[in-house]
Amino acid sequence: MGNRGGTAVARATVAELEEFAAEAGCAGIDGAGDLGGGWSQVQYDDQPDGAALAAALARRTGAPVLTVAYLDSDVGFVEAATFAGGSWRALLNRVTAENYEIPVDRFPVETALAGALDWAAAAGLSADPAGIRAALAGSETFAEELTDRLLGALGIPSAAPGAAGA
Repeated sequence: MGNRGGTAVARATVAELEEFAAEAGCAGIDGAGDLGGGWSQVQYDDQPDGAALAAALARRTGAPVLTVAYLDSDVGFVEAATFAGGSWRALLNRVTAENYEIPVDRFPVETALAGALDWAAAAGLSADPAGIRAALAGSETFAEELTDRLLGALGIPSAAPGAAGA
């Protein structure tokens, strides 16, 4: 079992998010992009604890942040936080996670859905509850595909269904 790294998404400029992620302990930042609407994404090879990273980035940006740590691109561990201290977590690719003997019952879909909807509201986004549930309960070859679906369902501009480049 290896770790393929992770991604962080926040309402910040690309340069700010790269700087803040490095300050928070992310190593090997090798990809970044502007998602539109003030949202950016960075990818990194290694990160500190996901919950701590999301909270640190939310404090630094003053905005909601979502991070995903990947296990061999097979499973994604989502951690999200708001500046006000709200947080939620989820597991992506549950069937594959079971094959790794990850206790999926520690990541209830309905609890994550409620947290995701609160997070999206705090971010001023128009979320799609059915789309979020589908991403959280779905199965794909690569967990990154579910991350893209989740971001779109949360209402992140360039990841949203029907948006340019989506």
